[in-house]
Amino acid sequence: MTTLTEPALMTTEQLEAFPQNDGIDRELINGQLRERPLTWGNRRHSRTQSRFARHLENWRDAQPNAGGEVLSGEAGFRLRRNPDTTVGIDVAYISSETAAANEDGVGLIDGVPVLVIEILSPSDSQEDVLEKVQTYLDCGVPLVWIAEPVFRTVTVYRPGTEPELFNAPQFLDGGSHLPGLRMKVADCF
Repeated sequence: MTTLTEPALMTTEQLEAFPQNDGIDRELINGQLRERPLTWGNRRHSRTQSRFARHLENWRDAQPNAGGEVLSGEAGFRLRRNPDTTVGIDVAYISSETAAANEDGVGLIDGVPVLVIEILSPSDSQEDVLEKVQTYLDCGVPLVWIAEPVFRTVTVYRPGTEPELFNAPQFLDGGSHLPGLRMKVADCF
């Protein structure tokens, strides 16, 4: 009789021991290693990432007591421990508490962002995107936006609610988590 064994769980520290710049993108999802070939962000992806970050920065700068931070460029996050979930995020907004709990020069942010924005790339599979969205929600991210640059749409995910699709003429908002945040979808692409 053959018995199947569960693959060994990996820690963030083990993930960090892999060589950098070897052409492989690695993340941990509930302790399970996910690897895929590293792809360069195309111009559309990079532009979209910059525009979302700029809109968030403008909103943050207009807030009288804003202490959070906007991070972009595959910012590294350890969202959960035991088992570890460690991912790179295209654009994220972290609270002032999360910012204060992590030193400025740290390689990975320990904590959960208030907002995660992932910009789809041609190499992203639906299965991978849905797994990542579910992971974010399971880890406690209250607001997840998946941006699709080709069709200029954003799908908004919140825990316990159905996803909402927004297209170019519509407006996104931060709801109760990011009060006052409002941006036209078309302006993000």
